[in-house]
Amino acid sequence: MKTEILAPAGSFNALRAAVLSGADAVYFGTGSFNARRNADNFNSDELKRAIDYCHLHGVKCHITLNTLVLDSELDRFSKTVKRVCELNADALILQDLAAARIVRRLCPEIELHASTQMSTGTLEGLKLLEQLSFSRAVLPRELSKREILYLCEHSPIDLECFVHGALCMCVSGQCLLSSMLGSRSGNRGLCAQPCRLPFKAENGTGHDLSLKDLSIIESMDFLSRAGVSSFKIEGRMKRPEYVSAAVTACRESLEGTYSEQRKHELKSLFSRSGFTDGYFEGKLSREMFGIRERENVVSASSELLKKYEKNYEKEIAVHGVSFRLSAQEGKAPVLTASTAGHCVTAEGTEPAQRALNKALSVKDAVSQLSKCGGTVFYPEEIECNIKGELFVPMSTLNSLRRNALSLLEKKIIGEKRRLNDYVEEIPEPIPVPGKAELYSVFDSVAQIPDTADCGRIFLPLDTPDKALEEYNAGVVVPRGLLFNSDEVYERLASVGAEYALCNTLDAVSLAKKAGKKIIGGPFLNIFNSLSLDEIGKLGAEQVALSYELTAEQIKKMTKSVKTGCVLYGRTPLMITANCPVKNGKNCAECKRSCSLSDRKGIEFPIRCTNGFSELFNSRPTYMLDKADAFGRLHFHMLVFTTETARQVSNIINAYYAAEKPDAEFTRGLYFRGVE
Repeated sequence: MKTEILAPAGSFNALRAAVLSGADAVYFGTGSFNARRNADNFNSDELKRAIDYCHLHGVKCHITLNTLVLDSELDRFSKTVKRVCELNADALILQDLAAARIVRRLCPEIELHASTQMSTGTLEGLKLLEQLSFSRAVLPRELSKREILYLCEHSPIDLECFVHGALCMCVSGQCLLSSMLGSRSGNRGLCAQPCRLPFKAENGTGHDLSLKDLSIIESMDFLSRAGVSSFKIEGRMKRPEYVSAAVTACRESLEGTYSEQRKHELKSLFSRSGFTDGYFEGKLSREMFGIRERENVVSASSELLKKYEKNYEKEIAVHGVSFRLSAQEGKAPVLTASTAGHCVTAEGTEPAQRALNKALSVKDAVSQLSKCGGTVFYPEEIECNIKGELFVPMSTLNSLRRNALSLLEKKIIGEKRRLNDYVEEIPEPIPVPGKAELYSVFDSVAQIPDTADCGRIFLPLDTPDKALEEYNAGVVVPRGLLFNSDEVYERLASVGAEYALCNTLDAVSLAKKAGKKIIGGPFLNIFNSLSLDEIGKLGAEQVALSYELTAEQIKKMTKSVKTGCVLYGRTPLMITANCPVKNGKNCAECKRSCSLSDRKGIEFPIRCTNGFSELFNSRPTYMLDKADAFGRLHFHMLVFTTETARQVSNIINAYYAAEKPDAEFTRGLYFRGVE
């Protein structure tokens, strides 16, 4: 199977640059349900134009509908899916479980690709995606070559791998930094990239949440032989010249001609202090960090831009066409055109006349019919059957050629895809008790107070069995699971805990395999009633809803599964496989408890678990006095990170008394929501 070069397009010029530079497929967004809402994107007639243009050039279209969808938006989302599918898009890139459900029912024949926003990077997670009808998954950027090779060898679905472009500090789909700091959600396509601002670790770089851009173009041959199906270039917000250069570089890499000069030109067009392959090579270090410096901004000379602009100035012909002209006196001339299994016929409007002066020659007819410039066709074979001395105007031949090629274009583009009749079944709500249960999640056993009633307790998976048994505790499956899922599964399978708190599909699949009762955490990103119903079908008995929903949205949601939300805790803003604190000190010095400070000197705690580091909000979200705002729920969750046992006791007592906060706090996003 040919490995695909998949290029970004945030505008029609960028799409042309991708196609005419040699991309095999292009991905782009439409409407407001894509993860780059600030790109130009393709709406209304532009969407049809873009899809048709790609298909005429033999290039596939992958449409990004990879954001979380509110209940109030599901009808509009369904209409967007209908239009995209009718226009014969080749694949849809999705994040929301509800989105996958809607597409499966509307148009089961279209390919579903799991966005990297789904945070799935383990073999068990990929198997779960297959159950959900996904045929491809976009892998996390954090994987090493060894881990990619393992997944390629065992995955039941195709795998897509980023090879060039921006590198997020946080595991995709798990970031709340932009949401919490400014209500612009990365899960909703409006990330403001606050991570590129100064966040400082002690003795660090000064920008310790900003990574250089990824580039592993040199390794595409290895990845192709390993079994990667698609090489993805990031950059829907980038200029067309960048797209052209990146596609050209990828094509050269597969051909074995990629050069240092081309790499230098890529850096000049866009980079952040150069490129990194740290994750891919398994070499995490301070050298992976970088920012957009002045010299990066001014390095793209007008000559370099013009060089790549030439790649998409003129149309290229990709379809060889065979013409057959038939003309006889008294009848309208007929032109038959065929290519790639398609055959069409165009007929003139006026009959051919006996020539009074110069008759149409075969040479002149061939010359006129050969003029396919500016189209995707080139003349391959031309046969002329001209009976007698005939006069046929050149304008007639031009019209026949244009009409025949237009009919061929329509054949190649194809008819609108038929869709299923579909009316969404509203999930049946389950009864909600008058009083919610209390769930308390702890970072360590030492935080558990002796006196306060903590309700159901959850502790880290690596907690000693004796402590888990003493508190009859459930376990928290680590959110970072990419590298050692086998070890996590073995621990899950052996531990005596009945419940597992799972924040990713990877965790859900492992817990289900281990026979645990699954409680979905807020980072499963359950954002609407349908996705809640879907995660229930996957085995979750209870679910804590997304941090990004408002209290009112939670209140109105149809609860077909036992549902709760987090009322207290420092919201995790990021989880990263590259600890920013290591830019200034080693783990022995850090002792698992450090912080970053922003440009205002505000400190954000960091905790490390299972090889990943989590960045927490500077102050806790406090809704203990506002629990009624959520309506009736099955459970309330309190999450403790930096608190002492005494502080935990006070907070739990405040929960039962619905007390107002007496220290610094935030209401999170529960009243202001996200864009």
